Amino acid sequence: MNLVMAFALVCLTTVVAPWRGRSQEQRLLVNMTLVPNARASRALCLDGSLPAYHLHRGFGAGKDNWLLQFEGGGWCNDLTSCLDRATTRRGSTRYMTKWEVFSGILSNNATLNPDFYNWNRVKLRYCDGASFTGDAVFTNKTTILYFKGQKIWEAIIADLLPQGLGNARKALLSGCSAGGLATFHHCDDLAKYLPTNASVKCLSDAGFFLDERDISLNHTMRYFVKSLVQLQGIEQNLNRNCTRALYFPDLCFFPQYALRYISTPYFILNSAYDVYQFHHILVPPSADMHGHWNHCKLNPAECTPAQINTLQGFRLDMLAALRPFYMNSRRGGMFINSCFAHCQSELQETWFAPDSPTINEKTIAEAVGDWYFSRNRSMEIDCAYPCDATCHNLIP
Repeated sequence: MNLVMAFALVCLTTVVAPWRGRSQEQRLLVNMTLVPNARASRALCLDGSLPAYHLHRGFGAGKDNWLLQFEGGGWCNDLTSCLDRATTRRGSTRYMTKWEVFSGILSNNATLNPDFYNWNRVKLRYCDGASFTGDAVFTNKTTILYFKGQKIWEAIIADLLPQGLGNARKALLSGCSAGGLATFHHCDDLAKYLPTNASVKCLSDAGFFLDERDISLNHTMRYFVKSLVQLQGIEQNLNRNCTRALYFPDLCFFPQYALRYISTPYFILNSAYDVYQFHHILVPPSADMHGHWNHCKLNPAECTPAQINTLQGFRLDMLAALRPFYMNSRRGGMFINSCFAHCQSELQETWFAPDSPTINEKTIAEAVGDWYFSRNRSMEIDCAYPCDATCHNLIP
């Protein structure tokens, strides 16, 4: 009995541990829910385990509103990397934490998340390695890999519909990194599941990955995406208007090509110096064999003038790719800051806190809220580095 009570006390202490921020609010930990019906449609993680999500119920005026957040975590584009991934939390729910902290846009605290705190908030766990878009299976005599991200998306939605999602009045589909990219490929699809009078909108956080040459002028990211699309059977699930329009249909995996064909209102949150893209698209290891960029990657203050010029060129290319959206989207929103960061909506200090990043004295949470509820036009573009003193430069 003492052991049971001690274990319960440990669990309780974990659940109510204070959030380590200025507000000293309690952390919110949300338990995992597996999707047992997914097995029938083979909507399985890379290793064959069941997909999962975390749901924290809404209340009060938000009980009929839903926020769905795709988890991020990169991709695998060949058998070796996918086999490795299948033995980690990125490819199997067997290795995932069963409790997830909900903070930032997922917080249930009105002080920390004023517009979405009382909504039903769901985190969709990521275990397919292709931004919830694949539909294929690899098998040989010893191994099976399930590339079933598209089916996982469908299975989780099917599980949530009878729990109230099917009667949603308002919905926001969001995601971070590879999860942010997933919103581009499922934004219009979500609206098809919900009532015709529901307000459905989408938010990508750090998901606007560019089709950009690296510093050696190689298309490293483009070739990576091409192999990813082929391996995981993604092309069939890309926007058909986009794939018909492009000579290379796999390019529709990139948001800059898919965005123009999305009809649902969209908000793009991204750093113009996104750390992942800086390290893996602009300056991948293959383009910097001698490590000339190592110090710059760790600390922007140590970048040479030539390196800063290269980074400013990357920012301009991102703004150029976003220009049609900025000029032509009447229902869209944007927050492109000049911080060295990657994913800013799930971290409380960058989402909404006393010292959060701002553009024109507006935080990310305020910009997203103004856009979603049509309070103000929200098309915010920061000045170039190093002008923004509000940045949290989150360099891994």
